[in-house]
Amino acid sequence: MKLILKSSILLIFILIFQSCKEKNDVKIEPIKLDFSKTQNDSIFSKNKKGVPKEFKVAISAIISPREGIKFYKSLITYLEGKTGIHFKIIQRKTYQEVNSMLRNNSVNMAFVCSGAYVTEKRISNVEIIAVPQTRGKAFYQAYIIVNKNSSIEKFEDLKGMSFAFTDPLSNTGKLYAVKRLKDFGYTSEDFFSKIIYSNAHDTSIQLVSKNIIDGATIDGLIFEYLKKHNPSRIEDLRIIEKSDYYGIPPVIVPSNLDADLKSKIKFSLLSMHKDSIGKKILNQLLIDKFIEGKDADYNSIREMQNSLEQ
Repeated sequence: MKLILKSSILLIFILIFQSCKEKNDVKIEPIKLDFSKTQNDSIFSKNKKGVPKEFKVAISAIISPREGIKFYKSLITYLEGKTGIHFKIIQRKTYQEVNSMLRNNSVNMAFVCSGAYVTEKRISNVEIIAVPQTRGKAFYQAYIIVNKNSSIEKFEDLKGMSFAFTDPLSNTGKLYAVKRLKDFGYTSEDFFSKIIYSNAHDTSIQLVSKNIIDGATIDGLIFEYLKKHNPSRIEDLRIIEKSDYYGIPPVIVPSNLDADLKSKIKFSLLSMHKDSIGKKILNQLLIDKFIEGKDADYNSIREMQNSLEQ
């Protein structure tokens, strides 16, 4: 019977244990993530000037490698300086938590994956405020990875082996792989011997790198980020498959966000690449610039979701 492990905490302990055993492993400095509940005060509570006391921004722990979070913090600090608005970063482990916060007006803005955006768009009127462009494209791919010493050559070879997803709503971290399995005539439970949810793309990368899990589906942007900033993290990996291109993870807001606030933040994001400080932060995140987003760019993800539901 297939075993599904859902505790990311257990995975982190396993990884720490493995790292302590092997002298040549890369030491990963932990970053403190605030997973505490948000306060019940409304994000629309205003001060005398009509500006929210705190503009709350949700960043899922899945969206970036742990060391990349500091660059998102730099981005938020940059927006504070440009808009004069006080931002507060809220971090959550899952996309569902972030989506719920958007739906309940507990946050003003969120950095989410494409699959999470498409899922939430079906049930609430969130909208794209901007999307990152990287290497000249506002699109990205899923990578299927295995250990470089593995005999696995193609996705089909993973039958009967262990596999890591990142999040139930993730496009590159689950949806693409599940759709591929459907094309083979399998469900993930039938195909794999064991499934885990890592709650972070870089955790999935470590699990495969250390041969704890046989394969994983990850965000290609995360892989390329590590390839540039920390190549030792991916040196024991091999990419056996890349997906087609999908609409890139967007920056989204609730539809009832104040129009003036929305305009200020959108303008700051879209013009960020035009000054030296903004450009430096974008370079660290491997982003060329932020551009206008199109909902239609996510139709291929909707088609995959609809196919799996049928």
